[in-house]
Amino acid sequence: MKNIITKSLSLILFLFILHPAYSQQTIDGSWSGKIDIMGSALGIDVKFKTETDSIRGTIDIPEQNAKDLKLIHIEFTSPKVYFELPAGPGLAVFDGKLEGDSITGKFTQAGIEGTFSLAKGENQTQIKPKEEDVTEPLPYNSEEVTFNNGDIKFAGTLTIPKTEGKHPAVVMITGSGPQNRDEELFGFKPFKVIADYLTRNGIAVLRYDDEGVGSSTGESVSQYTTEDFAGDVLEAVKYLKTREDINPKQIGLIGHSEGGVVAPLTASKSKDIAFIVLMAGTGVKGIDIIKEQSKLIMEAEKTPEEDIKANDELMDKGYKIIESNGNLEDLKPELEKEELRSYNDLSDETKNSIKDKDEYIKTMVDAQIKQFSSPWIKFFLTYDPAPTLEKVKCPVLMLFGGLDLQVPPAQSKAPMEKALQEGGNKDYMSVVFPKANHLFLSANTGSPSEYASLPKEFVPDFLDTIKDWITKRVTVVK
Repeated sequence: MKNIITKSLSLILFLFILHPAYSQQTIDGSWSGKIDIMGSALGIDVKFKTETDSIRGTIDIPEQNAKDLKLIHIEFTSPKVYFELPAGPGLAVFDGKLEGDSITGKFTQAGIEGTFSLAKGENQTQIKPKEEDVTEPLPYNSEEVTFNNGDIKFAGTLTIPKTEGKHPAVVMITGSGPQNRDEELFGFKPFKVIADYLTRNGIAVLRYDDEGVGSSTGESVSQYTTEDFAGDVLEAVKYLKTREDINPKQIGLIGHSEGGVVAPLTASKSKDIAFIVLMAGTGVKGIDIIKEQSKLIMEAEKTPEEDIKANDELMDKGYKIIESNGNLEDLKPELEKEELRSYNDLSDETKNSIKDKDEYIKTMVDAQIKQFSSPWIKFFLTYDPAPTLEKVKCPVLMLFGGLDLQVPPAQSKAPMEKALQEGGNKDYMSVVFPKANHLFLSANTGSPSEYASLPKEFVPDFLDTIKDWITKRVTVVK
């Protein structure tokens, strides 16, 4: 789960958003390129227009279905190009140099550094496949598919064993925030890895881009709720039931993080769900998850105790306002105080890259108020998953990371088991991987700040645990 009130580092990947460009005496026009940071590349398209006394600009991020995001503090004094993008966990700063029809330079955000490059014109820069994406021919079939939920068209990948017959299948459900079908973060593609492993072992897998991400249509996921996402999954299951190569009675779900909340919701609404696997699912209200998550992450990052206490009080106040449909503008004084505190903790280099401190703080506060106003936030913070778990009658596998600071197992494991037991479910199992973090990578502290630097492979026995549990409950076609 992403930290809603504080600027959790796990959000950074979705906010690497910028690219500039120049062309001799003016930088007007379209530019395309990418940001390279922490082993990942994010494509961007930028447009500039010179007006009487200033330059205006916007940026698109096609992979995130983000369009016309406003750039600020755009400066061009040949060959120097500079601009900023107000975004989530910290101002994104682009400081580059124009050479011919290209711009290259340094990208910084929230203390993390990378590079960016732009080329004049549209679609001039192609992001090359990473080495790990270039693989040998697959031992199974892979098909690009679509299905609809109302006006929204979802695009995804269905991997199917090559053996003839009706195969058991799973639908993958992503965590919170805009996610592509691989649930990619810092170069790690957990859903792609799981799909590959399960399909090699006789289980078909459908994974798809979230609303407004990749090739799926729709608005930003923040405009929907967790319950809406359960509706999407039901449509995915309906699609699989129409296929001659899928066993309609053996379709299950695998949900990660918020997906571990969506999966029980879906199973409680339909008898078509044969089983569910919950990766770091939750058993308490979202506000309780966020408060504990924030506390643990801040402690891991050696945050002063007074800052942790102030953050906790701010979340309590925000929750009360959201729960009572109050005026979120009442949060502004506290948010401004916290943003000033965060600004003062920045390095001198980062402070120097921010042109206007007051405008920076105002921009960050306004962004948080907008985020708090989303339909997703209210549902997530107030929803208690335990009563829904009591209604789930299909087999349930619950997986937890012992070092998970985002969904700590000590908070959710017991309530989830209790809910299933009280609901009369006789087939459930919990497994804790002691050294795993929220992504089920082998971790040191579990802090999200480690994610980018950890080896991109699941902890030992993780994939086998899922495969073995599922294959005991379905019939694999030989």
